[in-house]
Amino acid sequence: MLRTAVLAASSDHRVRRFVSTSPVTRGVVNRFVAGEDVSAGVGVAGRLCEAGLRVSLDVLGEDAIDRQRAYESAMTYRDLLRALADAGLTPATEVSLKLSSFGQAFDAPLARELAFGVCQAARDAGTCVTVDMEDHTTTDAVLTTVAELRREFDETGSVVQAYLRRTEADCRDLAVAGGRVRLCKGAYAEPSSVAFTRQTEVAASYARCLAILMAGRGYPMVATHDPALVELAGRLAGAVAGAVAGGTAGLVEPDPGGPRPRPFEYQMLFGVRPGEQRRLAGAGEVVRVYVPCGREWYAYLMRRLAERPANLLFFLRALRSSR
Repeated sequence: MLRTAVLAASSDHRVRRFVSTSPVTRGVVNRFVAGEDVSAGVGVAGRLCEAGLRVSLDVLGEDAIDRQRAYESAMTYRDLLRALADAGLTPATEVSLKLSSFGQAFDAPLARELAFGVCQAARDAGTCVTVDMEDHTTTDAVLTTVAELRREFDETGSVVQAYLRRTEADCRDLAVAGGRVRLCKGAYAEPSSVAFTRQTEVAASYARCLAILMAGRGYPMVATHDPALVELAGRLAGAVAGAVAGGTAGLVEPDPGGPRPRPFEYQMLFGVRPGEQRRLAGAGEVVRVYVPCGREWYAYLMRRLAERPANLLFFLRALRSSR
């Protein structure tokens, strides 16, 4: 019932007007979404970079319904990348994109063509692209496209979702030299046949996947706000990954006189635990903030809340927290 109500609100202009203008709800939007245009995203990216953080900008507007919308989405990304380069914010700022915003659902070759163009624009701007993951029905198509992109743009990043039962195997395939892999828990409503549904199971899967990535030859991007997983990533970076069965079993503490911890980065959402982001960056860790921007912020925000009821509580808890 809650999911139905939230989705219904996503198309209600009266609710949107209230969310946009009410001081309380507008504060929620401003905390989690950078703004409605490219310049707003660039401005937020600049402030975050000045604070010692890195950024991944996402232009909202997935699920393009026609070729014109797909072309417009790709053009917006190219404009964004030029603006970032002009502002001197690359390579500290990269971009994230969803292939559905380029029309993957109705024209996969077009989506690949547009993604190649954005990757070239990113390279010209001195930065790179990470291709976001969407619901489980698109996983194979997204990973196939990322593999194609990496043949020409090997800096292109991929994303895996720990709550999917397949993800440990995907991590083994992706943890290759030069592979940039963002590991997140996942936020879509998925059936238990393909995904872990209990929080304890998801956390355990995340720990196993993280150990695989840290033991591999790629560059792990640890996307989590979970304090236990943040701490685990730090330990794994300086440890030898042993057996990953059973969660975190088999970890060996590093020799203090041994090699430096392997390179990786933390990633967190804009507006979520900003104090922790600054703390980690101040301690010398690489921290990248995922910043959404664009006119489609309302539908984006409502869909994130509707995908899983836990997301609603997550946003409310984050709003109360200033840490």
